[in-house]
Amino acid sequence: MTMTPPIAKVRRTFDQPEASDVPAAVGRAVAASRLVDRAPAGGRVAITVGSRGIAGIPEIARATVDAVRGLGFQPFVVAAMGSHGGGTAEGQRSLLAELGVTERAVGCEVRCAMDTVVLGTNSLGLPIHFDRIAFEADGIVLLNRIKPHTSFTGDYESGLLKMLTIGLGKREGAAQVHKLGLDGLRRILPEVGAFLLRKTPLALGLAILENASEHTAKIVAVEPEDLLAVEPGLLAEARALMARLPFDQIDVLIVGELGKNYSGTGLDPNVIGRQRVETMPDPPSPSITRLAVLDVSVESRGNALGVGLADLTTDRLVRAIDPTPIHVNCFTSNFLTRARVPLAMPTDRDVLAACLDTCWRIDPNDARMVVIPNTLELTTLWVTRPLQAEVEAHPELTFETDFLPFPFNAVDNIEQERLFPESLRGRRASPPRV
Repeated sequence: MTMTPPIAKVRRTFDQPEASDVPAAVGRAVAASRLVDRAPAGGRVAITVGSRGIAGIPEIARATVDAVRGLGFQPFVVAAMGSHGGGTAEGQRSLLAELGVTERAVGCEVRCAMDTVVLGTNSLGLPIHFDRIAFEADGIVLLNRIKPHTSFTGDYESGLLKMLTIGLGKREGAAQVHKLGLDGLRRILPEVGAFLLRKTPLALGLAILENASEHTAKIVAVEPEDLLAVEPGLLAEARALMARLPFDQIDVLIVGELGKNYSGTGLDPNVIGRQRVETMPDPPSPSITRLAVLDVSVESRGNALGVGLADLTTDRLVRAIDPTPIHVNCFTSNFLTRARVPLAMPTDRDVLAACLDTCWRIDPNDARMVVIPNTLELTTLWVTRPLQAEVEAHPELTFETDFLPFPFNAVDNIEQERLFPESLRGRRASPPRV
């Protein structure tokens, strides 16, 4: 079997903005907004929470609830995640709970339902669906992170407008916007969003921007009439803040886990440089010859959407796949290639050997290999010797160890918790003492 080259641990340090007191920032944003002018005194205000793994979302949601209640309203949380959670109310409630968003945590009622009202039709004659619970509220606060989308580029990607049109559109609304693929997302999303801005009781947008360390950088209040003009600028800011791999060319990339808690696509295309969307070219960098993913995260509950972005995987990941949520996601989004199952190998050692044998390097020791825990947590990575000079020349990168053998266990799988003790997987293995 091909010998696996040694790897060294690298730390990346980002010099970026970070909110020192996130709940206070939320409170200030709500207090400075015109929410009191847009909803009747004492009215019921729906606060949206989606399925993405936003840093500190229970605390942010709780701070939003407290701030809205402090203005004299009756707040409640409403699930706004399109077809996620298997497209069921129970599945969406369960997803919120896994994110820590429970009634006890946020201090108010959490409502999850798939029932919608049809408010009109778009320019193609397709019905515009909207969450009935949110529509019947006295006001809506859109609470969501703004960041580059994993499937397309445009003026509006993942953010407030997408949550308004797709998150609150529930399964039917998400399907209608996705109906025309990329054209639907680029053209129909802003068209439907503009319509919903006029036809729904939207009272405020609260935009969350995160830095490359996945910490809250800032909270921005966006008034409804300003949303279309303001969000593209916030998206550009978020794009500049997001973490990326620090190398343009990689022979082998090993990803410990994929999952919906790391990216809506399981593996973030903005990080790996692969879109695998019909008719859409891949980003120019990074260029990765061979990409392997080893596991699906526990939090993703068998939803291995994104496995099709990899070239190789493990038998255990394939066994863990639950086809139901993948079918729901793919047939809602109309992007099918990302669900294709790649070649699977019995062990991690077999996966690494196959990567090294097929990455177009004669000597495995010449392979530019990078190992990361997932495509969200990128402050720590491991690299092989051919990348040493680039690491030493990079102002944000520092070696933390010498080059060491891969830590394989007795059954030839990588001990990911040893490589990445600070990652979500590492924290699962070593829960904090209480």
